[in-house]
Amino acid sequence: MERLIDALADDADFFVEHVQITAIVFDTTDDVTVWATTYFDNSLHFFHLGLQFPALDLLLRLAGERAESLQEEVAEALATVTEWPCLLEYTTEEKPPVPLPNVAMKLACTYPATLVDEDDEGEGEEEEEGDEDEEDDDEIAPHNIFYLEGVYLRLEP
Repeated sequence: MERLIDALADDADFFVEHVQITAIVFDTTDDVTVWATTYFDNSLHFFHLGLQFPALDLLLRLAGERAESLQEEVAEALATVTEWPCLLEYTTEEKPPVPLPNVAMKLACTYPATLVDEDDEGEGEEEEEGDEDEEDDDEIAPHNIFYLEGVYLRLEP
């Protein structure tokens, strides 16, 4: 399985379909990360999707026949969690990955935070080291974590 970010030609927003949720991680009381897979360019890729709880609720409502049980499981986990992060995993035979049928998601890439050096003067002997840092900044690649820009449903007649 490959990272989705490695399959993208550029960092433009894009759509994915055939998404399956493999885990839900409650990062804090406000944030959640969904671990998911998708078929992209005819092969399986994984990615992480950073969400707030209202967006997670929307995705859970789109989980077909498993929607109600997933919503109950998430609500129960939230009511009883005492340590963060909290993981709900869907990778076993008893709890298989959760498909999101007829759903397309518009995703946006995220990038690592970079520190800006405000003192550009007085590099002196450290100039060579500074040049290496500039090369590293040029090669900053996006994370395999995405933001949800929108959710779309395929309507079949």
